Amino acid sequence: MGSLFRSEEMALCQLFLQSEAAYACVSELGELGLVQFRDLNPDVNAFQRKFVNEVRRCDEMERKLRYLEKEIKKDGIPMLDTGESPEAPQPREMIDLEATFEKLENELREVNQNAEALKRNFLELTELKHILRKTQVFFDESVPMVYKSGTSSSHSSNKYRRYLQMADNQNEDEQAQLLGEEAVRANQPGQNLKLGFVAGVISREKLPAFERMLWRACRGNVFLRQAMIESPLEDPTNGDQVYKSVFIIFFQGDQLKTRVKKICEGFRATLYPCPEAPADRREMAMGVMTRIEDLNTVLGQTQDHRHRVLVAAAKNLKNWFVKVRKIKAIYHTLNLFNLDVTQKCLIAECWVPLLDFETIQLALRRGTERSGSSVPPILNRMQTFENPPTYNRTNKFTKAFQALIDAYGVASYREMNPAPYTIITFPFLFAVMFGDIGHGAIMALFGLWMIRKEKGLAAQKTDNEIWNIFFGGRYIIFLMGVFSMYTGLIYNDIFSKSLNIFGSHWHLSYNKSTVWNNKMLQLSPATSDYEGTPYPFGMDPIWQVATSNKIVFQNAYKMKISIILGVLHMIFGVVMSWHNHTYFRNRLSLIYEFIPQLVFLLLLFFYMVLLMFIKWNRYAATNAMPFTESCAPSILITFIDMVLFNEPKTPPKGCETYMFWGQHFIQVVFVLIALGCIPVMLLGKPIKIMQARKLANVQPITGTDAEVGGMSNGGAVGAGGGHHDEEEMSEIFIHQGIHTIEYVLGSVSHTASYLRLWALSLAHAQLAEVLWTMVLSIGLNKEDWVGGIILTVVFSFWAILTVGILVLMEGLSAFLHTLRLHWVEFQSKFYLGQGYAFQPFSFDTIIENGGGASGDAE
Repeated sequence: MGSLFRSEEMALCQLFLQSEAAYACVSELGELGLVQFRDLNPDVNAFQRKFVNEVRRCDEMERKLRYLEKEIKKDGIPMLDTGESPEAPQPREMIDLEATFEKLENELREVNQNAEALKRNFLELTELKHILRKTQVFFDESVPMVYKSGTSSSHSSNKYRRYLQMADNQNEDEQAQLLGEEAVRANQPGQNLKLGFVAGVISREKLPAFERMLWRACRGNVFLRQAMIESPLEDPTNGDQVYKSVFIIFFQGDQLKTRVKKICEGFRATLYPCPEAPADRREMAMGVMTRIEDLNTVLGQTQDHRHRVLVAAAKNLKNWFVKVRKIKAIYHTLNLFNLDVTQKCLIAECWVPLLDFETIQLALRRGTERSGSSVPPILNRMQTFENPPTYNRTNKFTKAFQALIDAYGVASYREMNPAPYTIITFPFLFAVMFGDIGHGAIMALFGLWMIRKEKGLAAQKTDNEIWNIFFGGRYIIFLMGVFSMYTGLIYNDIFSKSLNIFGSHWHLSYNKSTVWNNKMLQLSPATSDYEGTPYPFGMDPIWQVATSNKIVFQNAYKMKISIILGVLHMIFGVVMSWHNHTYFRNRLSLIYEFIPQLVFLLLLFFYMVLLMFIKWNRYAATNAMPFTESCAPSILITFIDMVLFNEPKTPPKGCETYMFWGQHFIQVVFVLIALGCIPVMLLGKPIKIMQARKLANVQPITGTDAEVGGMSNGGAVGAGGGHHDEEEMSEIFIHQGIHTIEYVLGSVSHTASYLRLWALSLAHAQLAEVLWTMVLSIGLNKEDWVGGIILTVVFSFWAILTVGILVLMEGLSAFLHTLRLHWVEFQSKFYLGQGYAFQPFSFDTIIENGGGASGDAE
């Protein structure tokens, strides 16, 4: 079979490269993405490998590029992304790249430092401007200075009153406390009183705590005035907008002055000099305004220069990232190689797909020519008993389905790959649970939109995990929607209503009012209302009016369909194991596992499916006795009686006990044969292995006997039963016993598990009907213009619930149940999933993952 149904054939090769050509050859292989290198230096520390200095240089270049990227994003400059991937630069070009990045980083850091210093200076001048402006208002209200003199008591009294006018009524007590002691000494000759003050700016959220601390530390002997700065100020360190307030504190004495300054320092308040004389303050304000205008000019020029530097860097940043990551990945890969004794040749071991052997050799030749080396590379195929990695070729359509399979477990080497069959069975089983034309159309249109816009959507590269999951599974979503529309046509269900495409094959004898108002209406095919011929495709739309027995009819139909589909799905899984056993030439597993498993499944569960078709074919409401609907036996009861060897109950008068002649004898034979398959599965294979070991007179044997479980394709152990050569017999018996019990009991539980198809389909249909009846019908029953408004509101609510609950939540539930049916019920019949994935050295993968070169290379 092709690689679609099995993984690619792999070969372990040894690669000899001349030291001068190694870089170019590995670069060509990275562009190709078809070679997985093995680490030949597992015991060597990463810091002791040959090319560790080159890797460090690449790390340093990446750091500089990330710094540039951060600055570019900070300024909101778009980065040019052509979508092209430049080739990996030559080693000598690293020096030019390092010099370019060093120059850009130094220039940008210098510009940033200058800009930060200018912004800090600008902030200080702006704060000083606000201080001069606000404190002028304070000084206009009152002059905070009191002179006491014995020769002029009236002048002293006037000054004192002017000071008291500074505060409102709430602060009068504080002022009295501040000046009361000095006022007592005011009559002493030669004494005068002069209050000192400090002015500054503090963050607005710190102001309440700042006031409390001043009051407590100075015991109320200071006087504080503050005013808010309306516009926010920019923090030069991080660019945040900060709201601040201007304050001025009056005090008397050097001790209080020292205490006030310490408190200001503790609260990170900035103090500025503020002259006492009004003329000095005006002169300082004019100087500050002039300096601010000059600073604005210089800042603008600095920002323009910074912007030009970043715009020039943004044009090449993406390409620089790609080049540096490619260089780094190449040197990481070269660190996996071994040096020969002459130090002139690098030796590597790698896994390669056999089909691409010639392509890889051509790439090596191109690399040699690029490097100018005269010694051609040598690629030798090696013999090994090691299991090769599993490599399944995928495209954008099959990639998502392969990811579903690999999430369960990577296939063993050359094991049958379930992905091609999952492309059909997965959306179909999903659609059985999700069958609705309307809901399927919504899902299909969403998937189709993502498919049509996939190039633009893929280029956005968002970090939103939920969106990435949806986008990665766009083809699955589209197929699930299309298949749901198909099963919706079979169920004749569109938003819980039916389509009358071909015309009903029933002719009701009820009048219109009975149909509309009778909640217990039933349909009976035994009456003349039924024409006797089925609806051409799917269900007859007339079942919408049969409110009493519609669910009963659909229950029986969907339940039987679920069992039929489940049994066929499991039989297909067992047949897939035959392909594995024949491919790996595993005769023991073929004879003592596949054949009894298939016989067991056919004679019990496929026979139950045949009974369903016999019942559908022989019994009908219009048939005469003994094949009327009242004589139809229960398939479940018949199957239970068959397995337990019970005699069936006496049927009603005129009915027959069995559906066909010889049924009892056939059922007994089938059950006996199925029971006989159990010891064959349990003991057949272990006994044969034990006999083979006795004949070889070796315990255990180490040969390659195909009947015991041989090896093929370079020593790869065959999937499904080639692991017994080194096991003890007791372990083989235990393993086979567990496998047999799991299969026999699993056949019953897995068959019952497929009833989830019926349960979820019924729940989905009922939820859709509830939404229509309880929500949308409210708006449809209203008339006139008021009804139009109500219908608009109700329809919006109904649409939100339909998409949110029935499409998203129910869709996710059906998806998970379908995934379980494939992983457990289907794949457990043939799929081991014990391999490991082929991880080639690929530049595309490394760049897509954002530069994790080390992990990808190794």
